[in-house]
Amino acid sequence: MISLLGSGRVTALVAGTLGLAATLVVAAGWVGLSAQQMLREAGIGLWLAWLVVSIIASGMFFQLSTKTRVTVHQQAPGEPTPQRLWSVCFLLAPFAESVTGFGVGYIIALGALQRLGISGMTALQLGLFSQSLVPWGALAVGTTVGASLASIPVGQLGFYTALLQGPIHLLYLLIYWRILARANLAVPWTRKLDDLLWTALLIALLALANAYTEVEIAGAAPTALLLAIRYWRDERPDRRMVMQTLRTHAPYVALTLSLCVTRLFTPLRDFLRPLWAIRPFENQPAFAPLYAAGFWLLLVGTLTIWRHGADLMPVARQTLRAAWRSCGVTAAFLVMAQLYVGAGLARQLAEALNALAGSAAVAGIPPFAAVAGFLTGSGAASNAMLMPMVIALAQGLGLSTAVLAAIQNSVCANLSMLSPIRVSMGIGVMKLATSGATPTEGEIYRRSLPLALAPVLVGLGTIMLISLLR
Repeated sequence: MISLLGSGRVTALVAGTLGLAATLVVAAGWVGLSAQQMLREAGIGLWLAWLVVSIIASGMFFQLSTKTRVTVHQQAPGEPTPQRLWSVCFLLAPFAESVTGFGVGYIIALGALQRLGISGMTALQLGLFSQSLVPWGALAVGTTVGASLASIPVGQLGFYTALLQGPIHLLYLLIYWRILARANLAVPWTRKLDDLLWTALLIALLALANAYTEVEIAGAAPTALLLAIRYWRDERPDRRMVMQTLRTHAPYVALTLSLCVTRLFTPLRDFLRPLWAIRPFENQPAFAPLYAAGFWLLLVGTLTIWRHGADLMPVARQTLRAAWRSCGVTAAFLVMAQLYVGAGLARQLAEALNALAGSAAVAGIPPFAAVAGFLTGSGAASNAMLMPMVIALAQGLGLSTAVLAAIQNSVCANLSMLSPIRVSMGIGVMKLATSGATPTEGEIYRRSLPLALAPVLVGLGTIMLISLLR
């Protein structure tokens, strides 16, 4: 299935449907799941898919609402200067993803990049950096799940994951410069040095935030602080410029403030999170309509359309046309992943790997984590799938439970950026903004392979290091 995606011969929807069909055959024929068990696991997968689908559809609706606003004001694109691009890719979009999760950061990144005049393959690749801090995405829900399954303090897992993110981010920075060079956006060595220093500062603040604050805000706080400092340094705004910026980007400002307030202001969060919450399956996430990020995307998008006198129904119809494929991809891959877990295939593969490779089986953690992150597009789902296997391997081989848990957490979360769910979402959003040809999934995967290799290589290198020091 992964080979099919990379070949470009089939779409992510076709690949996901084929993978789901194969998983159903294996679960029923080889593992022997009953029809009732398969229906339950498929139901859980569809429920998890709904949590993501609600973001995809509402995110595209929001994007279309801002497009109608641009039409009214005939807003000219900004200048894609390297310092602005770094702020969007490494601060603004990761901040949005840290607060919300589910790829909202990708939607915001693509909107910001389009306002800077970046489109096509370059925008889609740069937008992927919005997912580079997914261990702290959605207020670190994936890391929290991983720590619970590993029976270690969540702050410790967050801190170790931040340490791993250091070399991963340095590799990401090299890839980022390469993407800009391909787009003929030259980055002089002085700007590269500036990017390097700010990236190092971001990682240092990330580690400190995990060590001394709650992991839920350890991604949002450093990115928000540095974003504010960078804005004042790069733009030197006076009061008029600040107000103009706020007006120009009013929908994004309103969305960000709404999400921050509902997630970081404890009394409001504790009121909205359980309000009318729906939880059809035990031990699975609940859906609270007024707390969900999709609600705020829809609300701000609707208010934007209403404010500028546009018609709501054409936007809604265009959203349905644009979102159905991404939503289908999400459903296919998450149902497949849930059946994969429910049938015990992950556990069986781990046991077979351990029997075949012995102590070298630990080297399988990064590739397994990468596949899980790729398939599910979620750190929480990936950790639920594989963390028990990782802890069992660590204890059996006498290696650090916390370090191996951090490798699992980091690799699976970082690989979620290249999941078919994210890639198809990005293509769908891009199609809304351009009338020209949009890159295919296969083209994106071929060009973005280094983004997948970076966390896997860091994970493998860390395993080699702790094995030598044991």
